[in-house]
Amino acid sequence: MIFTELRLPGAFTIDIEPLSDERGFFARTWSADELQTHGLSTVVAQASIAFNTHRDTLRGLHYQEAPHAEVKLVRCSRGALYDVIVDIRPGSATFGEWVGVELTAENRRTLYVPEGFAHGYQTLADDTEVWYQMSTAYAPGAARGIRFDDPRLAIDWPPATGRIVSERDRGWPTLQA
Repeated sequence: MIFTELRLPGAFTIDIEPLSDERGFFARTWSADELQTHGLSTVVAQASIAFNTHRDTLRGLHYQEAPHAEVKLVRCSRGALYDVIVDIRPGSATFGEWVGVELTAENRRTLYVPEGFAHGYQTLADDTEVWYQMSTAYAPGAARGIRFDDPRLAIDWPPATGRIVSERDRGWPTLQA
């Protein structure tokens, strides 16, 4: 596995190292030992998928409030998406900054989202499926969000014709300092 730290400390992309032969390839997508070597959480309490019927579906920006804050591993198992994380750690030198990465079924890249980050994505293809591993179970009472179009964040989402966003995600507040 190839770990690349992003410009927001603690956030990584993880790429596979396929072992190929005439049958195809085999590759690890998760290894407790390798995550620990990079100082990353190895706890997995829940795994989920999200299926998105239409291109330009936007979900987020979501996070769980402490004590239910979670680490997420996010991977696109079908289709393609533009994944965004925002540093919302109080006192962080990069508070309010965001980074976006493309996750596709073809690149097989995983995004490691540390605690203290909001997370969201926009699909780039119809029938996109997103696979998650989370360090803590979903706690509805701790679910929070930030508006995807917060002018302070100025996230450069991919152009979209008829972006699909839930009423709940349109209703989140902007990021507070």
